[in-house]
Formats: sequence, C-alpha cells, structure tokens
Amino acid sequence: MADVAGSSAGRDGTRPGEEAPGRTSLSARARDAVRQRIMDRRYPQGARLVEREVAEELRMSRVPVREALRALVGEGLLELLPHSGVRVRRLERADVEHLYEVWEPLAVQASRLAARRVARAAPGELPGTVALRSSLDRAEQAARADEGAREVAAHTAFHEDIVALSGNPMLARTMEQLSGQLQLLFGMREEPEHMRAQHAVMFRYIAAGDEESAAASTLLHVRDSRTVALRSLFDDA
Repeated sequence: MADVAGSSAGRDGTRPGEEAPGRTSLSARARDAVRQRIMDRRYPQGARLVEREVAEELRMSRVPVREALRALVGEGLLELLPHSGVRVRRLERADVEHLYEVWEPLAVQASRLAARRVARAAPGELPGTVALRSSLDRAEQAARADEGAREVAAHTAFHEDIVALSGNPMLARTMEQLSGQLQLLFGMREEPEHMRAQHAVMFRYIAAGDEESAAASTLLHVRDSRTVALRSLFDDA
C-alpha cells in the first residue's frame, strides 16, 4: 500500500500531517466493513485484499481504505505481503495456542476485578452488569434464530463488557489488542450450548460480587473454548 506523499495542501485543503474533516469516520467505517467481511468469511483466510478493489466495493476513496487496512494489520486480522498489499491472516495452530496463552490470564483477571468492583459498589451503582445481561440475552436470541454472526458479536461483547466493568484501563488497552483476533477465532469455531451456559454462570458470579468463583468459572470457560477451537479448526480428538 503506497503512502500518500506531497508537500503542499491536498485536494481536501489539508497539509501533510493534518487530518481531513470526516477522515476518521470514513476510515472507521471502512475498518468496520472490512472487519465484518473477514468475520463472515466473505474475505476468507489467506485472501489477498487489493486496496483499489476494496475501495470500489465499499464505494469509498482509497485513502480511508488504506488507513483501514493498516489498522487491521495492527489488530492482527491482516498481514502485510512481502512486496505489496495485504492478505487476511491465516490462523495456524501455533497462533491459536499463543492467543489462548495470553487471553486466559487476562480473561480470568478481568472477571475477578469485575466481581470485586461489584462487591464494593453501592446497590445500583454499576450499570456494567446491565450491559453484561444484555449481551447474554442477545447471544441467546441469536442462537435461537441461528444467526451465527450476531451470536459471535454478542459473545465478543460479553467479554468486552467484563473488561469494561473491571475498571482497569491498562487491562482494557491490552485486551483491545486481542479483540479482533478473538472475534475472528470465535467466528471460525462452533459454539456448543454448554459454553453459552458458562457465560451465564460467569455473569451470576460477577453480579454477586464473588470474585474467586467468577475467576474459576472464567478459567473453565476459556480452557473449554481452547479445546473447542483446536477441535474445530485442526481436528483435535
């Protein structure tokens, strides 16, 4: 992806280093659109994405699309090709193993901290538990309607809501770096019913302020998720 160069004002009136009005929102829209196409496999693993073609498909100029593709490289959903362009990252077994090795302790700590905040808060003080319940409800509705993409989004939101409820900004920033890869992984593997039930157990312990039970139930859930992912993607027995 070539960089935009030039030392004078551009067509939009900006100079190098300045951001055009609306550029951020256009780039964000492009990023969300490409991410969604990766999640629902319209852009399959290993597929090469051509900036011009993506821009035409999204009916956007190439600059916000270029910025979006760069951002998705940073998220780990795309990878740079040796000479030019990008392709959808192909998750190998080692990638999945490494992802779970990092996610497991972070997810456990997020649940522990979320439950601790609930326990220390005055009644009705933390609206985060409402968001958790809402994510669970959306996941159940999507599962009943057999809407896989919507169910994946709800499950991802559930884990993100726990991190938000933890109240730890450093944990939130760290988890944000994993979010895209986790969502991709969730979309690729099956979601057994017992794992949806585990979310409900996690919610119950967090909402009760029981931090050790919340941590233990999250540990079980993440390890089950790892087993399911490896079985789904690599035919593990």
